[in-house]
Amino acid sequence: MNRILVTGGLGQIGSSLVTHLRKQYGQDNVIIGDIREPENPEEVEPYTRLDVTQRENIDKIIGEYDIDTIYHLAAILSARGEQNPQLAFKVNILGLYNILESGREHSLERIMVPSSIAAFGPETPKDNTPNDTILRPRTIYGISKVTGELLGLYYWEKYGLDVRGVRYPGIISWNAPPGGGTTDYAVEIFYYALRRDKYICFLKEDTVLPMMYMPDAIKAITMLAEAPAEKLRHRTDFNVQAMSFAPRDLVNEIRKYVDFQVEYRPDYRQKIAESWPRSLDDTPAREEWNWKPDYDLPAMVKDMLENLGKKLGVEL
Repeated sequence: MNRILVTGGLGQIGSSLVTHLRKQYGQDNVIIGDIREPENPEEVEPYTRLDVTQRENIDKIIGEYDIDTIYHLAAILSARGEQNPQLAFKVNILGLYNILESGREHSLERIMVPSSIAAFGPETPKDNTPNDTILRPRTIYGISKVTGELLGLYYWEKYGLDVRGVRYPGIISWNAPPGGGTTDYAVEIFYYALRRDKYICFLKEDTVLPMMYMPDAIKAITMLAEAPAEKLRHRTDFNVQAMSFAPRDLVNEIRKYVDFQVEYRPDYRQKIAESWPRSLDDTPAREEWNWKPDYDLPAMVKDMLENLGKKLGVEL
């Protein structure tokens, strides 16, 4: 029986992933681990406080809950990481090392460790970025993701620990607020649009980045987790492409439903965005585990406005 721990389980991706996994494996078999305390503990049980920088904390939880699978989502994201690179190193790199070492010692069945387009850098081809290409990121978050990809592969080849991961693009979700990433504008803008407030965008209007709607993000990581091991030639570094757009493309699509104002004031996150790809070649994911997204830009915007509108009590 699968007993799953989701680190960072109260975060943007984690909260949606937990909901999906609990439907599949049962409420009691999916444990939320997070350093934050939940606002309504009774709504998220089973929950346990987890600090991934504390190895003994991880070992205790694995033993107490008889964990065999970990989805490791605890991380300091790109923009926040640049504000506190020391914390990002501690959580993203040392925290992952602790997870992998615990997984090795407890002989876990599988550890899923998402990577990111932040693993790429200025020298990486920007359009249709190959899955196997140069990785020279200039952010601590990107550096931690490259480290994670390589560590995961090392633990697979040296110890037989089944570590897998997708390179997520920017993630858009109505279920949880943004978590400190460079692509957060694509979530924030919906809140402003629905409230008819003016939005100040921190990226230039023509900054194209690869993006993904949350249902596809959950689909990608769970599909990879369930893929037969013998079919995987890659392990921890699968590109997954869904859609690519610039802020102005998103604004134009939202304005089909809501009239609102946008002003562009690029800040330090613009430099981060310009070091990332504009689109990804995800051929290995499509060939090795049949990846295919369900949402394009129009479908995502329509669903996002409907669901976030209901959550906020706002009518279109």
